[in-house]
Amino acid sequence: MDVDAGRGGALGGALPAQPGELPLTRRLRSLLSWPAADNEPVGQLVRAHRAIHAGTDPAVLRRAYTIAENMHRGQFRKSGEPYITHPLAVAQICAELGMDTTTLVAALLHDTVEDTRYTLQALAEDFGHEVAHLVDGVTKFDKAFYGKAAEAETIRKMIIAAGKDVRVLIIKLADRLHNMRTLGVRSAASRERIARKTQEVLVPLCDRLGIQNLKRELDDVVLLHLEPEEHSRIARHVHDRPGWDAYLADVVAQTKVALRRSRVDAEVAPRPRHLYSIWKDTVAGGHTVPYDLPRIMVVVDGPATDCYAALGAVHCLWRPVPGRFKDFIASPKNNLYRSLHTSVCGPKNRTVEVLIRTAEMHRSAEYGVAADFRFPRSNGAAARAEQLDWLRRVLDWEQDAADPAQFLQSLRCDLAEAQIQVVAEGRQIVLPAGATPVDLAYELGTDRGDRCLAARINGRLVPLSSELDEGDVVEIFTETDEESSLDAEVAPRGPRREWLGFVKSPHAQMQINRWFAEHSEPGISISDKVRLGRATIGLALRQHNRGLASDLPLLRLSEELGYPDLETLLVAVFDRAIEPDAVVRQLIDLVDHRQ
Repeated sequence: MDVDAGRGGALGGALPAQPGELPLTRRLRSLLSWPAADNEPVGQLVRAHRAIHAGTDPAVLRRAYTIAENMHRGQFRKSGEPYITHPLAVAQICAELGMDTTTLVAALLHDTVEDTRYTLQALAEDFGHEVAHLVDGVTKFDKAFYGKAAEAETIRKMIIAAGKDVRVLIIKLADRLHNMRTLGVRSAASRERIARKTQEVLVPLCDRLGIQNLKRELDDVVLLHLEPEEHSRIARHVHDRPGWDAYLADVVAQTKVALRRSRVDAEVAPRPRHLYSIWKDTVAGGHTVPYDLPRIMVVVDGPATDCYAALGAVHCLWRPVPGRFKDFIASPKNNLYRSLHTSVCGPKNRTVEVLIRTAEMHRSAEYGVAADFRFPRSNGAAARAEQLDWLRRVLDWEQDAADPAQFLQSLRCDLAEAQIQVVAEGRQIVLPAGATPVDLAYELGTDRGDRCLAARINGRLVPLSSELDEGDVVEIFTETDEESSLDAEVAPRGPRREWLGFVKSPHAQMQINRWFAEHSEPGISISDKVRLGRATIGLALRQHNRGLASDLPLLRLSEELGYPDLETLLVAVFDRAIEPDAVVRQLIDLVDHRQ
């Protein structure tokens, strides 16, 4: 089918085509035929979009909806609803975020190329290459052709596309949020599988983009499908809290008085926590009842220095709780979240959490990279570039990933929620929790990593396998450093294979593998993989204060997992085809149950 015929078919759904009528004429007739805005299918979408971007022309949204509705006609969701309800809902989520018209058009059309006869070429001719790039970025690879690699290939493609335009990820997050909202019609197994994948990749992506407005709901709906009983327990707690609103109203009122006395102009309001946040702290603290402290937020109308003035006013009003102050303004999180966090002994001697930030910080915390579209400002491009440093880092090591599955596993590791910040060479560097000096060395530069010989943590010489802690000051010594005349034995240039047994960051893992691929013949052998896989399991066992007296339990486990022999299992552990922690958990269960 040629392009014009395809476009004519797509646009012809709104009005019957007249003999000899050109596609442009049909397009104009479809736009002129819409009913009143209150009744048109995109009426709510147009109103939400124009409430934030008042000067936009909704005609292109109507045209995109017409094509999407026509292309998806006859398709239905598992709920029985017409399929068009999904792209319309995705566009609505993007509109409520404050995204631009281009994003909304791509959201309306995001499934057409994947699920209908509408081609990417036709889409590009109808709406331009910018929209086509966004749609192509979220279009999944066909499982019939790619098999098990389809998911990893799709995510890899999406990340690469996002490197050129981050709006690809925003559309994907909106798409997943609506799918999660309507997940109840699927089987229990499907719900768990989709929720687990959302938790592993998309929720951390949302956090990295700083879009807490979306992340809160994604967190809660993931909890609903993975821990339904816990979700219900926390929801009942939130609904039944006696005297909660009156207590918070008193805290807010007293805080406002203290701020006025200190001549700090600010808005003060309760800041309730979402269900997943309460559940997470409840589990982390080992509490038997939901751990949910009263919390308020102070948004100052002024510069960042006013945040510290507000902090002083709050601490003069109520005694601060020792060890509960965090300054994310001086030291922002890796997604550039900025705020002051403190806990105080409030009225009736109850602990109250207080968040203090400027209005600009609040907008950035709620909308992340989307804030630059919702609140256009002169320095938006620079702020967004800084916020996406992590994405550029991912794209750097993406080129070194041997295959999409390795890339996906490395991405999951890089997006792991547990992270630390250390200081090296006068700057703060974010690393995965459990990272070592070798991980840091590769973060400072590939050559620094390859030549790494020794490290000091807080002034003390330590083994390269030592785990770094939050706030550590680290020095890395290489072969080229004059100080490498330390008492450590000088090793030949290049990384050691045993490093693969303890490095945490995907960048370090890939660079070490790259070095051996370039400098060794025939590369990392099977026997090396077996040895390092065994070492990896040994390290993981030691974290549980366990060890193996013989290979017998591992042999039994390899049989239960369907591996032909123990060596194949150990190679799978080395290649990250199966996670060491998963092997160790099953191994401990196996040994304990046979005793």
